[in-house]
Order: sequence, then structure tokens, then C-alpha cells
Amino acid sequence: MSVGAQPGLRPALPGRPGRFVGRRFLFEWVGVTCAGIAIVLLSVLTHWTLSADSLVYDRFLAARKQPVSSDIVVVEIDNASVAALGRWPWPRSVHAQLVDRLAKAGAAAVVYDVLFTEPSPDDARFGAALHARPTFLPVLLSPADESADGAADGRCEVVKPVAPLADAAAGLGHINLEVDSDGIVRSVALFEGDAQQRWPQLMEPLWRAVRDGRIALAGTPYPPTDALKHADAKVLRTGNADSEARFLLPFSQTTQSYRKVSFAQVLEGRVPPDLLRGRVALVGVTASGLFDRFATPLSGTLGPMPGVDIHALVLDTLLAGSAIEPASRLAVVLASLLPLALLLAGFLVFSPLRTLLMLPLLALLTLAASAGLLYFARVWLAPVPAILALALVYPLWGWRRLEMTMAYLRKELKQLADEPYLLPEAPAPAREFGGDALAQQMALMAQAAQRLQDMRRFVWDSLDSVPEPLLVADLQGAVLIANHAARACFASLNVALAEGRQMQDVFGELALVKPIDPNPDTLAFAHAHWPAPLDPALGDYAQLMERGVEVRARDGSDYLLRYARCTNAQGQAVGWIAGLVDVTALHDAERQREDALRLLSHDMRSPQASIVALVETERERGTLAAGPVREVMDRIERYARRSLTLADDFVQLARAESQVYALEPTSLTELAIDASDEVWPQASAKHIQVETAFDGEEMGWINADRSLMTRALVNLLNNAVKYSPPNTRIICSIAVVEGSAPRVICSIRDQGYGIALEDQARLFEPFRRFHEGQRPEVSGAGLGMAFVKTVVTRHGGDVHVESMPDQGTTVTMSLPALEAPE
Repeated sequence: MSVGAQPGLRPALPGRPGRFVGRRFLFEWVGVTCAGIAIVLLSVLTHWTLSADSLVYDRFLAARKQPVSSDIVVVEIDNASVAALGRWPWPRSVHAQLVDRLAKAGAAAVVYDVLFTEPSPDDARFGAALHARPTFLPVLLSPADESADGAADGRCEVVKPVAPLADAAAGLGHINLEVDSDGIVRSVALFEGDAQQRWPQLMEPLWRAVRDGRIALAGTPYPPTDALKHADAKVLRTGNADSEARFLLPFSQTTQSYRKVSFAQVLEGRVPPDLLRGRVALVGVTASGLFDRFATPLSGTLGPMPGVDIHALVLDTLLAGSAIEPASRLAVVLASLLPLALLLAGFLVFSPLRTLLMLPLLALLTLAASAGLLYFARVWLAPVPAILALALVYPLWGWRRLEMTMAYLRKELKQLADEPYLLPEAPAPAREFGGDALAQQMALMAQAAQRLQDMRRFVWDSLDSVPEPLLVADLQGAVLIANHAARACFASLNVALAEGRQMQDVFGELALVKPIDPNPDTLAFAHAHWPAPLDPALGDYAQLMERGVEVRARDGSDYLLRYARCTNAQGQAVGWIAGLVDVTALHDAERQREDALRLLSHDMRSPQASIVALVETERERGTLAAGPVREVMDRIERYARRSLTLADDFVQLARAESQVYALEPTSLTELAIDASDEVWPQASAKHIQVETAFDGEEMGWINADRSLMTRALVNLLNNAVKYSPPNTRIICSIAVVEGSAPRVICSIRDQGYGIALEDQARLFEPFRRFHEGQRPEVSGAGLGMAFVKTVVTRHGGDVHVESMPDQGTTVTMSLPALEAPE
């Protein structure tokens, strides 16, 4: 029993689809990878995601509260102060009074966020007041006028405070606040100017004075800690002659919660001195309609912010070392490629569902990493390029994978549609495969599904129509299918349903009779391990069960049980088929044959032998005188002897065909010598010389039944003697042919009458004699060569003849060689 390819079907090519899909999968993956890298590079280098990154940055800042410094006090020029002191601007003498009050209260420094660019009669008085405490005044930076051709030359114009105030100030600085493309202030530059002049931000000189110890603040340590030194160096590390040293401001919900006092209250002395002692007094306008309103990341919750609050945040950021450093473009690119690489790796190892779950996880991890760097390392790493790459790469990969899958299915379905179909089917309408590609794909899929259903029904019907019981099992021996004959057979044997059970359990009640392999070692092996060979999962018994064993049921029925492997189109084993054939009738026929052989060998031979004995007895007594009676008795004796020979040859041929051979290591050379000795009397009577030739010292060892193989050699030599004229030679040569499967070759060559070419094809047929007319004196029944053919074939060998009329005959036997025994 075997499972093979059906004729007419195109054989499958093992591994070919896998290589095709694997190569295209790799190409598509590399293409998507390049697209993802391009998305990241374009997003970072061309600022595609700047607006989205800014929005994420603002949300991160709004989600955290940042404590404000207690060393900063904002002196507000608020609505109450304007109401109390009159219309703005106020005389410089009023500012001089404020500075005197602040100095008297012990303020460490005074910073004005108010421009004093126009001269005033009170400048001297105000300048004298500024000498009392370190005071820092702003300058006005504005772009220079355009050149004559209408193009700006990049120079800046600087408007300083009036000379008495500028000379009295401890430091000057710009108060420019630049907005991003969306109109929001997020950063500040410590230095601005042009190629000829470079001005610090208003808070930068004050910050340096605090760091150098020239100004002592109550809450800021001096000397600065290592952490503050590291933060200062990070801010100024790019502070070369051409650098702005720009950094991001850490806005938070507490940005406007600095301590604030009213300008009028300070003048009236209603502010406790302890609130101002050892602190920086930052004077700025907050009255309605008098200050510039700036949009900040917190404008959604806090509204527009006055510039004095932003400058207070700048000073607080410098003093606390909390400046936020934007990551470099290279760092953003590398960080954005990391989640992209993880997603691309997931495409290779994870299922589509897992990669879908991986996508939001990576996006959340990217946001979390960006927020962690912002909050704890004070580094802003834009997350949107990475998220955009993830969001675009995943559908791109899904599209390419779907296209690859559709192309592969389209190709395979088209090949399947072109395959010759074993079953008849109705012709498809011409428009069935029309329409777009999807409609064609669906039509091919429908056809393949219909064919699969038809083939499944065909296989089921075919299995059920087989008259012998068949079982189909998986590689572990679990029965999957039992045909109708198997169910009926097991029902008659009172065996439970086979489906779902192990084949060892299904056939476990059958008793082993003998294996098909006649080797005695195989018989002993099978009996010693039975019923373990019934389990196909045990590979040690696969060869035994594939050749088959004879088993007997409890009711005395005999069966031939054989296993066959099931393989797929790529030649891989996928299961087993077990066939059970009832051989009870065959065994009955064999028994009848044995009875007939016994009848021939005993009951029919005995009367013929008695006739021959009586004739010989009468001849010895001398009662058979010459005459008609003697001739009749001689004829009776001749016919009786012919009947005996015929019966003996027929019995030998039948036993050679049916009996179990007793195989043992045997030297074919020794058997040839024994056969030569046995035919020597006949050869000597005709003066024929029988010679035996050997190839060196080779004994020609084979695995054979000694008696049957000797009988075959005797038959060949007898024929050579009978069909050779007197005074000739017969040569029996034996040689061993080496190779992957060594063979022992035995050739018997005579110088006889030969055989015609047209008769050689029927030489091994029973009851065939070819020289009966020309040589009537040669007796025989025509069974000798049939016996030789049977014996040699059952020993795994072959025999052929070379002959020409009147040129002799050569009969050659080729048998499997056996290693010489010790």
C-alpha cells in the first residue's frame, strides 16, 4: 500500500513557494525600513512636525507644577498703583523713591523691566538712588533700517537708558522675547546682537553677579553647588562669540505665583521689610493696557502673561539651574529610529495582532521617554517624529504585506486553476473571471474552494467504496478516518469505533501469526515485541509494518495488516494509512494446495512406484521373456517412471513457490561442487566433462536455502548434460561483483544444441520443452527451469539465458552477496 502522485498532475517543487515568499518578504521589509528612515529624517530636518512637537511640549509643561524661587519679588506697576500715583508714565523721582524704599528694606538687587530711553529732569535724582543697590536696566534692541536696495543687512540698533541711569546701573541687558512660528514664547536667548556688538539678556549680568558672590541672595547658595555649576556650564557651553545660548523656559502652572507687591504699597511703606530683604526686586508693568501680552505654553489655562513674569521665570531658571536644553537633530533622529527599529523587528517575529498591539505601546513609551527626559534630565527630545514614523510605517507595511499576500495567492490560485482536474466539472461562464482584480481573486478562490470540496467528497467516497478496511492516522498513530468497510469489520469483531483511538489499541486484540518477511530473525523480532509494532510512532518497527504482518482475530479469521506512509506535496510525512485484508480464504486455498501436494507426493506416487517395483521384480525372476509381453511391461515401466518424475517435479515447484525458506549463510561455490558431484554419473555416461571455476579465493557467500538452491543448480547442470552431445565440456563459473550492492554471479555454459531466440522468452514457463521433436530420447516434464526461476527470484536474484542454435547455452544467476561469516 502506498500513496503516490496522480498521473497528469504537475508535481510540487519542495521549498519553492517558501523561497519566493521569503525573498519578497525581505525586499518589502527593507523597502518599508527605508521609507521609515526617510520619514524620520524629513520630519526632523524639515521641521514637518514642529507644530505637533510644540503642542506636546506645551501639554507636558502644563501637566507639572514647578516650584518658584523665594528670592524673587515682583513689584507690579498694577492698576491700583496707576490709580494711586496718576497717569503713566510717572516722573523719575517716583522711581527714585521706590529704589530708596527697596534699598532701605534690604533688597539684594533691583531689576527694572521698564525702558528709560527718554531724558527727564529727575534723571540725576534717579541715578543717585540707583547707586544704593545693584540695579539692572534694560536696553532696546531693534533691527536696523533696511539698506537702499530694500534688503536688511543683519545689524541691530541699540537704544540704551539715558546716560545718568546707564552709568549708575550695575548692568544692562536686552529684554527681547522671541516668539515661535505659532506666536508662543517658549525660549529665551542669553545673548543677542550683531557682528559688532553682543548684548546679554537682562537677567544674565545679575545671574553672574550672584554666581560670583557679588550679590548674596537668601535662598541661593554660595558658592554654587556642583549641580548648579554643571547646569550653568550646560547653558553656556555654546556661549561662544556667535552663539545665542538659547534655552527653553520651564513654564508651569506656578509661573505667575511669584511673590508680588504693588508699586504704590512699597512707596507707602506698607510692605514688610522681611519680604524684600535679601531678595531681587523685579519692577515691571502689569496694569491693564500698559504691558505687552505674550502667549506662553500655559496660555490655555493662565491666559496671556506679562513680560515681567517671563523675566522672573528667566532669572529663576538661571538661579535654579532648571533650563531645558533642546536635543540636537542627530539625537532626535537616533532616538526616533529606536522605536521604529523595534516595530520593524516586530514585523519579522510577531503576528499581525501583536504588532498592532505593539504600535500604541511603542508610541506611549516614546511619549513617556520624552516626558521623563523633560522632567528629570531637563532635555527636550521631540517625540512626534518617532510617532509619525510609527503611524505611517505600520499601514505602509500592512498595505505591502497585503499586496504581497494577494499577489502570492493570486499566483497560487492561478496555478491551481491551471492544474488538470481529476473530476469532471461544469464549464465556468466566460464572464466568471471578469471584472477588477479583486473580483478575479474572489472567483479563483471560489473555484479553488469548490474543487477542494469536490476532491474531499471524492476522497471520502473513494475510501468508503474500498472493500478492504482502511484507517487513516496521524504521525502519532491517532486514527482520524475509518472507511465503511473498517467500521463493519470492527463491528463484527466487537471492537469499539476506531476514530480518535490509537492504532495500537484498535489492532491490539489481533494475534501475530507471522511477518511477511520470511527471515527467521524478523519472525523472532516481531514475536518478541508484539504488540509494540502496531504503534507507528515507534520508528523501530516502521519497516516491519510497511512490509506487512499476518494476524489472527479471536474468531479465527486471518488478516494481512500493512502500514503505508502519507506524504504531502513536499514529500514530508504527515500520517499513516493502515490496510486490513482478509486472507482467510487464501489460507484455506493454501491448505487445499498442501493437501493436493500431499496427494501427489504420496497417494499418487505410491501406485506408480509399486508398478515400477513389480516390473523390476518380475524382470529379476526372469518371467519376462522376449516377446510382446516384455515390450508391454517395458512400456508400462517407462510411463510409470515418467509419472513419478512429473509428480516429483510438480511437488518441488509448488513447494519452491509456497513454502517458507530456511535461509542461512551459504557458500554458492560449495553448492556448485555438490551439484556437480550429483550429476557426475549422467555426465560420465556421455563422456561430458563438468568443470567448476572460481574467481580467486571467493567462496560466493549468499543467504540461501541450501536444499532448494542445490536443487536449482542440479536442474541447470542436468539440462546442460541432457542437451549436450557427447565428448563436450560444461563450465560452472562463480564470481563476486563488488559495488554498492555486491552480487554473486554463477554462470553455467555448455556446448550443446542451443535454444532458438524465439523460444528463449518462454524458457522459464512450466511444461515447456524445446527439443522434444529433435531429441525424443531426452526425457523431462518441462518444470526444471520454472523451478530455477522461482528459487532464484525468491532469493532476491535474477536469472537470464544467452544461447544460439548449435552454439551452446549460458545460464547466469545473479544473487545478493553476503559478507563472509567469521
